[in-house]
Amino acid sequence: MHTTQQAATRVVGQVLGGRNLNQVLSTVLQTTPGLTLQQRGALQDLSYGTLRFYGQLVCILEQLLHKPVQDEQLRYLLLVALYQLQYSKAAPHAVVDFAVRAARKFNTGAGGLTNAVLRNFLRKRDTLLAIAAESEEGRYSYPRWWIDALKTQYGEQAGAILLAGNRHPPMTLRVNCRRSTPTDYLTLLAQQGIQASLIAPDAVLLERPVPVDKLPGFSDGMVSVQDAGAQYAARLLDVSDGMRVLDACAAPGGKSAHLLELAQPDLLALDKDAQRLQRVCENMQRLQLSVRIQIGDAAQPQDWWDGKQFQRILADVPCSASGVVRRHPDIKWLRRPEDIDGFAQQQLQILHALWRLLAGDGKLLYSTCSVFARENQQVISEFLRQHDDARQMPLYPSGLIEGQLLPDGQHDGFFYALIQKTDD
Repeated sequence: MHTTQQAATRVVGQVLGGRNLNQVLSTVLQTTPGLTLQQRGALQDLSYGTLRFYGQLVCILEQLLHKPVQDEQLRYLLLVALYQLQYSKAAPHAVVDFAVRAARKFNTGAGGLTNAVLRNFLRKRDTLLAIAAESEEGRYSYPRWWIDALKTQYGEQAGAILLAGNRHPPMTLRVNCRRSTPTDYLTLLAQQGIQASLIAPDAVLLERPVPVDKLPGFSDGMVSVQDAGAQYAARLLDVSDGMRVLDACAAPGGKSAHLLELAQPDLLALDKDAQRLQRVCENMQRLQLSVRIQIGDAAQPQDWWDGKQFQRILADVPCSASGVVRRHPDIKWLRRPEDIDGFAQQQLQILHALWRLLAGDGKLLYSTCSVFARENQQVISEFLRQHDDARQMPLYPSGLIEGQLLPDGQHDGFFYALIQKTDD
């Protein structure tokens, strides 16, 4: 525990300093020798959990301190230990003991301070939690601007959306209909003692997450891991055999693969990140699917487009990722209000660039994993005002409210808008 506490302290500190959680965690795992599989799992839980409940933990720590801690690393250690005491199954005395040992490396008085803070939390836990919950930052563990934005947009629904973002994400599979059926795959899972249920045409929700190497047929391309909300895209785009189709921001390739499982289009998978495009190649090889792959920026088609128009375009554009924050809790603390406007401008630029690539009567599906209207319908409305040959199509799947899918126990948060190009 001593090692994982210290490693998690480094991770949390670097993330709050502005770095990406997944990248930091990967580096720390690689540079911390001798970690067992259990310790690696514990390190991930401590890092993700502390950031997930950072707002609440800060409110608690402020109550326990007479003055702010000057050493940032000691402060992060205290937050990690508070997370352990509140949310993990670790023995409280062990959490305190290991944290005190780690704190002594900062300065001579840090051990005593750590001991006092953590033991006071254990004695006054209920009172401290109640006081923390009096502020919305402490109750929901989000920055003030994020809470206000959702309250303005969703009113009474905002609280449920915020709380959903703090839960552990579901693990959902997409059954490859070329290799199996959802019913048959549920039978295979049951034979392995894995409990699951069908929640969408191709989506199987696992009762508990399992490593992919434990999934029957995974290496043979029978299933992929993909959130049920992300699986809406392929069916909404309404692709048929032989259609010329562009997936404009394709990496890591889940939506492209789903399109190819449902039909046999002439599909071009585009992305400007060569490293992430390699993941598209790997996914297609595992699934035994054929796709054309192109490095290129969707906002700069003059650099890669061959001049032949597409009948369908999927624009799964860069966004704040506010709808998948439970998978990426660092997003809450790294995003700034001005970032949302920046994403909206980039999204509109991509839409304008892709529009001339779409054939008459063709359809473009705009997609984000955001719950902020500024990146969603507001972008679409602005685009429609500037293009007389564009009309927004109705969406019929259940769960979509004006294109918005809100995060819950079965899926993450997504937005979809289907736009058709009228004939010239």
